[in-house]
Amino acid sequence: QVQLVESGGGSVQAGGSMRLSCAASGYTYPYAHYYMGWFRQAPGKEREGVASIDTNGSTRYADSVKGRFTISKDNAKSTLYLQMNSLKPEDTAMYYCAADARWPIAALGLSARWYTYWGQGTQVTVSS
Repeated sequence: QVQLVESGGGSVQAGGSMRLSCAASGYTYPYAHYYMGWFRQAPGKEREGVASIDTNGSTRYADSVKGRFTISKDNAKSTLYLQMNSLKPEDTAMYYCAADARWPIAALGLSARWYTYWGQGTQVTVSS
C-alpha cells in the first residue's frame, strides 16, 4: 500500500514562494514507475488538478499556475515536489499529492479519477 506524506505548507504573503514535498513509501512497483500529481481544494470548492508528472518526466500544469509552479520528482529519494512562486491569495487551499501506476496514458490528464493513492494534505495560506 503506497503511503504519501506531504510537508512544506504554511502561511506566506502574496508574491512569496513555498516548496511542498511528498514522500512516498510502501510502493509495490519501483517508484519511478508511478506518475504523480498535485491537487488542491479550497473551502467550498471542488478538488482541482494543479500539476502532474509522468514516468518520463513530462509535466502538465493548470492554466492558473502555469509559469509560477514547477512540479518535479526525485526517484532516488522517492519524493515529489511542488515549487510555488509568485503566490496569490487564490492559491490558498489544502494541497494533496497523489500517485498511481496503472494508467500511465492518463498521467498528464490532471484528473483525480486516475489516482488511487493520496496523501492527507498540507495547508497553504496566502495572505494579501
